[in-house]
Amino acid sequence: MLYHLLLPLRDEYAIFNVVRYITFRTAAAVVTALLLSLLCGPWFVRTLRRLSVGQNIRDVGPESHQVKAGTPTMGGLLILFAWLVPTLLWSNLENAFVWMATAVAAAFAGIGFLDDLLKVRARRNLGLTARAKLLLQIGVAAAVGALLPTLPGAQPFSPTLAFPFFKELVLDLGLLYVPFVVFVLVGSSNAVNLTDGLDGLAIGAAGVAAATYAVFCYVAGNKLVAGYLQVPWVPGVAEVTIFCGALAGASMGFLWFNAHPAEVFMGDVGSLALGGGIGVVALMAKQEILLAVVGGLFVLEALSVILQVGSFKLRGKRVFRMAPLHHHFELSGWAEPKIIVRFWILSIVFALVALSTLKLR
Repeated sequence: MLYHLLLPLRDEYAIFNVVRYITFRTAAAVVTALLLSLLCGPWFVRTLRRLSVGQNIRDVGPESHQVKAGTPTMGGLLILFAWLVPTLLWSNLENAFVWMATAVAAAFAGIGFLDDLLKVRARRNLGLTARAKLLLQIGVAAAVGALLPTLPGAQPFSPTLAFPFFKELVLDLGLLYVPFVVFVLVGSSNAVNLTDGLDGLAIGAAGVAAATYAVFCYVAGNKLVAGYLQVPWVPGVAEVTIFCGALAGASMGFLWFNAHPAEVFMGDVGSLALGGGIGVVALMAKQEILLAVVGGLFVLEALSVILQVGSFKLRGKRVFRMAPLHHHFELSGWAEPKIIVRFWILSIVFALVALSTLKLR
């Protein structure tokens, strides 16, 4: 919106020429998202407390978490507000990729909101059934897979899969593209959801992933840079850099209130939106495989659950003291802040490894 209002003024005032640049608008989106979070956060937390929107803690979790019962949840609504408003303010609203990314984040947030609402109303940590939640996620993801290659103004966007390190290796998925998109989006959203178990853990890692994909989107959308670095060129996707920047800013702002000891939890409305948003950005930037590296921490958390459940069903034995992985270290005697910071360090290392692939072609 501000892009369309300010850009015409450049003919009269040269200073407004900076609005043309995606780098400037991304920085503006980061700052706007951060300020919105910090300014609206205290009111938002007070409102949740007044409405008695408190977190219900599962009995099967670590006993130390019982003190967190009653902490306001559904803070993901604050993330979504501080994330999407700057995106729409600073982006070129004629760009179809921006609208697709925004719609996906909002749709997954809607699924999470319904799940959180049922939990709050029932006063127990059981919302949507696993089947219902999964079917809703698959439905949204399938729609994305069908619509993404046909977005108006986002052509040519082909249903292909590019491989890091191999500049000539591009796989045309054809009819398998929709199932592939479903796998990426459902996997990404649930992986972030599983990581959201300690104060600030998921939002910190999500902010790192968003900042990383801001770089990938900018590179993929710039024909000269994409050609030089030998990555797939996707016309128009550079505008999604602003979406990623807004998410990074909103993550920093929410972390102010979600840092240990947390004043508010994001809930499923936040974690599902974060995972869905990061996943769709990876798809649009044609860096889907690197999502497993950029979101390496989320992958480790999800794999720990898969291994735990699989081992118990097949052998009757557990691999970890408790899954997801952060609970294993809690029960091993690590303090919660230490786990959080060390896992953030891991997420930064994963991001740096992913960025290094831009020169390894």
